[in-house]
Amino acid sequence: MSVNLTRFDPADYLLTEEDMAAYLAECAEGDDPALIAHALGAIARARNLSQLARATGMTRAGLSRALARDGNPSFATISKVAKALGLKVSIAPAKAAARLAAKPSRRAAPAATRKVAPSRKVAG
Repeated sequence: MSVNLTRFDPADYLLTEEDMAAYLAECAEGDDPALIAHALGAIARARNLSQLARATGMTRAGLSRALARDGNPSFATISKVAKALGLKVSIAPAKAAARLAAKPSRRAAPAATRKVAPSRKVAG
């Protein structure tokens, strides 16, 4: 008995704007820029790759290559695609960096905020 398998394409399951947003957000959680580009490619295929290529000023083939899993799109390309998809690229502190920022510093406080003990006059 033979099993017939087909290649998985997330674009086939991205049916609503909420699906697309959730998929992209989940892919962005990792540290793999290629996965984010691939997720944008899946969203582009789910919507209409040809229409998106026109909106970005790229060819369909060039856009497809750039957003492939092994593609290496420039930040400008990612920004154009995001804008054409109605998305905005933003940068936020990583969770580990946010935890470090929340910890108080061990460095001495500036002189204006240091607590200074009142001076005592010595009788003499």
